[in-house]
Amino acid sequence: MSMGLRSLLISIVLALVSLTGHAEGTLFKVPTRPDVKTTLFWEPVAGAKATVFLFPGGGGGFGKVEDGKPTSNNFLVRSAPYFTANGFNVAIFGRPSDSEDLDYADRISDTHMADVRKVLDFVKTQSGAALWIVGTSRGTISAAATAIHAQGDIAGLVLTSSVVNYKKAGAVPKQDLAAIKVPVLVFHHSKDACIHCRPDEVPAAFKGFRNAPVKKLIFVDGGANPTGDVCAGQHWHGFIGMEKEAVATISDWINNPAN
Repeated sequence: MSMGLRSLLISIVLALVSLTGHAEGTLFKVPTRPDVKTTLFWEPVAGAKATVFLFPGGGGGFGKVEDGKPTSNNFLVRSAPYFTANGFNVAIFGRPSDSEDLDYADRISDTHMADVRKVLDFVKTQSGAALWIVGTSRGTISAAATAIHAQGDIAGLVLTSSVVNYKKAGAVPKQDLAAIKVPVLVFHHSKDACIHCRPDEVPAAFKGFRNAPVKKLIFVDGGANPTGDVCAGQHWHGFIGMEKEAVATISDWINNPAN
């Protein structure tokens, strides 16, 4: 047995030992670096069409897990039930134990990519379904970076409420998007008022995916009752009031990617 395979098996065993089970989903703590474990919420679906590997926005994480469900109000986290209803396994990347916040620069760091790599490997032991990377807001930085560094292990990439402001470290258009050679969906709300995710800057960023075999840019204009911070999950930025419709559109495209 190779050292690499032995290391992976040990990591899996340790993760299984440290898990906390719930009625619906499971909270894992996956060893990703020496003395560091990274949280993962995992909810499988029988006969899954694919696995969506979700990167929430903000400082990362998915909140506490209560009754088998994560409690964060982030768009992707609160929409997880819609992904499972559409036939997808849900894997939500949390945070490493040595960090309380995943800032912009953190999400393109070698350390972050090392954590992501180990968590991706662990998810693959749970299901052989095709892996789709999905990020929202600050999570799109992690998602794009993952698509660049894990080309051979993923089926496609979905970015929602993308960070396109060049002033932010790791902003999507600042990354090597030409290196991404998997299908790409960019999904954005036309009323997104977040200064880091301006709708009028999205088309230029989208052009960067010039080597994606299939790519689609979708603007939506639905939802209702936005409240609070315009860069947070309860505003247009988080597709408030149209979560089910948003996930249905994303799911349909994952099932049948087309330009």
